[in-house]
Amino acid sequence: MSHTLILASASPRRRELLERVGIVTRVIPADIDESVLPGEEVVAYALRVAGEKAAAVAEQNPGDWVLAADTIVEQGGEALGKPADAAEAKAMLVRLRNGSHRVTTAMALVRRSDAKAHSLAVSTEVHMRDFSDRELAAYIEGGEWQGKAGAYAVQGMAAAFVREVRGSISNVIGLPLAEVVEWL
Repeated sequence: MSHTLILASASPRRRELLERVGIVTRVIPADIDESVLPGEEVVAYALRVAGEKAAAVAEQNPGDWVLAADTIVEQGGEALGKPADAAEAKAMLVRLRNGSHRVTTAMALVRRSDAKAHSLAVSTEVHMRDFSDRELAAYIEGGEWQGKAGAYAVQGMAAAFVREVRGSISNVIGLPLAEVVEWL
């Protein structure tokens, strides 16, 4: 690439994923309002937020490509965001236990100088096993749920809860690499 790729995300996982495939980035997190609009569907929300993040950072860096992403955990049409506390994390994981849910990452790639913009949402189905209350309590106590949509990170201790992933595992971690590499 002849231009710098800016990652409009503070997520260390996204940066690590890009570096694994040889893509070096500058990180400039976007500061936008991520409130859900009335009646906004889950995937539409994620696409809008990713686009707004990319546009905000591209405004200040018009000659560079800016990649932004937003990952949503969804079950039954409801988004499960980042839990505020341990009780909320436990409630989310109890809800996800012994069932399937969808993880969607919406991405936007923007270069303002020539009005180039791409967006895409990638979804992956995740099935969790029927883990015990004791396992759940140990996981919650470990604190890994903090800052994680759906209260878990598939690449961490919660991998022991995941029975099956249908689709991109890197998407569940936070960035579908195959699609990003194809874009770039």
